[in-house]
Amino acid sequence: MKVIELLCASPDVALPLADIVRHTGMSRATAHAVLQQLTVDGWTIREDGAYRIGQGLARLADRIDAAFPLRRSGARAARELAQELDIPVFLAIREEDVVEVAELVGEPLSDWIRRGRRLRLRPPVCREFVAWEPAADREEWIADAPPAIRSRLGLALDAIRARGYAIERLAQDAGQLLDAIAPMSSSSIRDQIGDLLSQLIEIDYLGHELTGDAIAAATIAAPIRHDGAVVASLVACPDATLPAAEIERIGAAVAAAADQLSEVAH
Repeated sequence: MKVIELLCASPDVALPLADIVRHTGMSRATAHAVLQQLTVDGWTIREDGAYRIGQGLARLADRIDAAFPLRRSGARAARELAQELDIPVFLAIREEDVVEVAELVGEPLSDWIRRGRRLRLRPPVCREFVAWEPAADREEWIADAPPAIRSRLGLALDAIRARGYAIERLAQDAGQLLDAIAPMSSSSIRDQIGDLLSQLIEIDYLGHELTGDAIAAATIAAPIRHDGAVVASLVACPDATLPAAEIERIGAAVAAAADQLSEVAH
């Protein structure tokens, strides 16, 4: 796997054995044996003593890509939406209780948003993944939030379902704090800091609050559904204070693109 990942990082470049040994940390004998087998299987090609990925691995990559049409279609939708709105857009995919930034187009101001970034599906973030859940599941998720914000969180989920997208007010410094606490080994300390952060931010917007010319929006996220469950979301990143009408325009565009992806997910 180390060899494959190294060669895939620069697929058009052939690396000498010495470079592969240095980058992977394997012994020369082990690396040579691995590359011999990969070459026999067609996963690598040997050219003048150097190695690059072969057609066997490329064909496998094509089959894997075909097995995950949402990721492929989501990347295309993110590019089109980013061009239409002239703001960064990313695709987030859910894996059990974790949400990962799978594809990213553009450079969001909040540096915690990056490809491969993973967030726990815990309140109050990633609300678009919960708003369409059955009532019992929503209540269970809300119950995991600090008591002070549970009422607001329930109203926010209702508002998200009604308009079709979530609006995150999370400021850049708050996002950096989330990034900092994620790797903490103590889950108790991590959860306490997360709870404190939850109480410091205002959660989403309710219907009557989306008025005026000063609506702060870091992200606007719409759900992508499969068999009734939200499996992913398409997220635009205005990261600006905008008129309510502009927020609604962006939200409608994101929701429409997400609905089209829901058809692909089926």
